Amino acid sequence: MIRFNPGAPRGVPPRFLSRLRSLAVPTAWGAVAVAYRLTCPLARDDALGARLVSSALLCAVGTGIVLHIRRRMLREVRHAHRIAEAAQSVLRPPPPRVEGLAVAAAHLSADRGARIGGDLYEVTATEHGVRAVIGDVRGHGLGAVRTGAAVLGSFREVAHDEKTLAGVLGRLERAMDRHLRERADGDHPAPDGAPAAEEFVTVLLLEILPDGEVHALNCGHPWPYRLTGAGAEPLARADPLPPLGLFPLPGELPATACGRLFPGDILVLHTDGAEEARDTGGRFFPLGDVLTEAARARPQTPQAVLRTVLTALLEHSAGPPKDDVALLILRNERCSPPARPTRGVPRSATAER
Repeated sequence: MIRFNPGAPRGVPPRFLSRLRSLAVPTAWGAVAVAYRLTCPLARDDALGARLVSSALLCAVGTGIVLHIRRRMLREVRHAHRIAEAAQSVLRPPPPRVEGLAVAAAHLSADRGARIGGDLYEVTATEHGVRAVIGDVRGHGLGAVRTGAAVLGSFREVAHDEKTLAGVLGRLERAMDRHLRERADGDHPAPDGAPAAEEFVTVLLLEILPDGEVHALNCGHPWPYRLTGAGAEPLARADPLPPLGLFPLPGELPATACGRLFPGDILVLHTDGAEEARDTGGRFFPLGDVLTEAARARPQTPQAVLRTVLTALLEHSAGPPKDDVALLILRNERCSPPARPTRGVPRSATAER
């Protein structure tokens, strides 16, 4: 579905009209130069005075085009600066430790300007356990940043107020609904032209209890990876709920039990930009394989895992990926790692795997 300007011809996208308007001034200057060359007698006069007049006119045309391009570039730079400031105010750096969990995070933008998008993450300690969120808003630019800010701002408040993850998710859905209504009413229109009816955000909520038990609610987001000494595996494989903003949530929201995060284990939360990054041959980034290697490396800290993933990702995509990437990494450092059960498999057999 394409959004149209009220005064625009039907079927013409607004971005096309914007680009067309941006070409109006250079086209006008070029038309003046062509008309002068074809119709003015001075343009065909070989006298010195006529040549000076023609040169002055061509210089004026060139100067006008250069000034127009310069003004447009300055507007784009200022717009990119506003986007960067908005994104920085939303994605504040997490603390290095939260209730015995070591934390590292990074947000990799597709470029420094208009592609800064609505990736969001946060981790906070509450009386109900450590709660974390990661999400990805459809689209890019200021509209996506503002939607992410609405969801993230709500999480920072309700994570402490609600006793259950279902309560937190319900409050996030209401915050998203309010934001979309404001967008639809025109109070906060998106500068990138994205209609409010098409806005949605994928969200993953995690709750880590003091004993390491992990509960999750997933709305259309990739499941995180759990890193142990043996390798990396998805935290869960249950079917997710729909993203927020597409359909109403069901009345019952049972959290997914994801087992226990043992001391020394690491959780890697990520947005889909990490798995969908492509190389020059069109191959997807092998995030699971990279995390498996990171799980066996030493030192095994959130910062080391983060560096490993980002280095491999940039090498794979030969530069910044086409979509934004957010990573949030949590390591349980509450006590020394106990002996991990092997479910009856001899230790030698486990090591061979």
